[in-house]
Amino acid sequence: MNNQTRLRWCLAALCVLATVGISLSTAAAEETFDSLVRRLQGEKGKFAERHMALLKERYDLANRAAAGATMSRGKPVQEGVRVKLPEGMTWEKLAAMSPEEIREKNLWPAGFYPLPHPHHEAGGMVFPKFLIDETKKQTDRDLTRFDLDFDLPDHLLPEFPAPIYLTTRPDLGDVSKGQLVTLSNFNDLFKDVLNPKQLEGLRLLVTPFPQQQFNATEDRRSLKAHQGVACFDCHANGHTNAATHTVGDIRPNEHRHRIDTPTLRGVNVQRLFGSQRALKTIEDFTEFEQRAAYFDGIPADATRKGTNVLERGSQVHFMAEFQALLDFPPAPKLNVFGKLDPAKATASEMRGQEIFFGKGQCATCHTPPYYTDNLMHNLQVERFFKEKMINGRKASADGPIKTFPLRGIKDSPPYLHDDRLLTLEDTVEFFNLVLGLKLTAEEKKDLVAFLRCL
Repeated sequence: MNNQTRLRWCLAALCVLATVGISLSTAAAEETFDSLVRRLQGEKGKFAERHMALLKERYDLANRAAAGATMSRGKPVQEGVRVKLPEGMTWEKLAAMSPEEIREKNLWPAGFYPLPHPHHEAGGMVFPKFLIDETKKQTDRDLTRFDLDFDLPDHLLPEFPAPIYLTTRPDLGDVSKGQLVTLSNFNDLFKDVLNPKQLEGLRLLVTPFPQQQFNATEDRRSLKAHQGVACFDCHANGHTNAATHTVGDIRPNEHRHRIDTPTLRGVNVQRLFGSQRALKTIEDFTEFEQRAAYFDGIPADATRKGTNVLERGSQVHFMAEFQALLDFPPAPKLNVFGKLDPAKATASEMRGQEIFFGKGQCATCHTPPYYTDNLMHNLQVERFFKEKMINGRKASADGPIKTFPLRGIKDSPPYLHDDRLLTLEDTVEFFNLVLGLKLTAEEKKDLVAFLRCL
């Protein structure tokens, strides 16, 4: 083939590629919002069924409350190990095996693998129905997605609305007065409790801003053009309602983590923020959420859909100042050092504290009084399993994860950074395996009793 012939072939190939590109872009442009809704609603049932089958394979989702154990405002705490084991296996047998043996025999419990987003390929913010209903009732803003619903049952989630405790006014107890704080009531609830700067910070925290799935463009997942999402839609009442998302700072999509919405209680004692803990102050986190996390780390989307760039010296500062006032819930059995008062604790709780600071090695990372070392640790859980795809999520190495404070931990189910652990009992079994602790059944029970006191 001579050079002239090669040139003709290259030009012909470019023409074909250009034609295909035009056809594809034209086809994409031709999908109207109505056809997008029909297509995604048509696929909704398939993905919901896929995800529910995974949850039932992994967990016992029954409503089984612990006797005498409640969250701060009275919601029953769920008890028991909910992660299912392979047939014929027991936790004792599994704990006696090495990570290599568990990996080679494929015995890592299904519920200990990373938990995918309800539709991992689509991702995006998804809210529990109780939050959707109350927000719509108060503000007429609908956080329903037409393409997917939240996945975990209400009884496995934090209480709602959560109480709000302030470091500045511990004498007031729950300053939310049992209400979900929104734009419709924040002023009445807080005008006599906060100074004007803090009140303005709270106003911004309950103000909706455009977000990837909730915005006014046709590339949205709400049926109607939308005002957007407020910080306190996920961090309801400065706590958490277990709303989920996929992290914006990991690619490709199969490696993106499902996000557990962490509580904002006690952020004043924390030093690492963001899904990869790259942010060093609550101001950094607040600004990052608006600039990047709301739009999956895609600046072009933020520009097109309506990003609201917050001014660092006033708006961000005011929001951060209010967040820094959010306190942990009361823990009446703890002394000023964050340890149990022997006069108030049960024998089981005292034994659990001894395990926490001894055989369980929990205090290596979770140091009192707030039970965090403000560091990150790599648990290297990938030692126990071979990489595999799970509903669009690749189960592989998680990397370093933040040491979250354990104060008030019973108020914040589910657990770990991606919600894979439904109860404190699940969490104890997970770390018993990962850390090779060899705890007995009684020691595990006592450790859970201690954690409920924090």
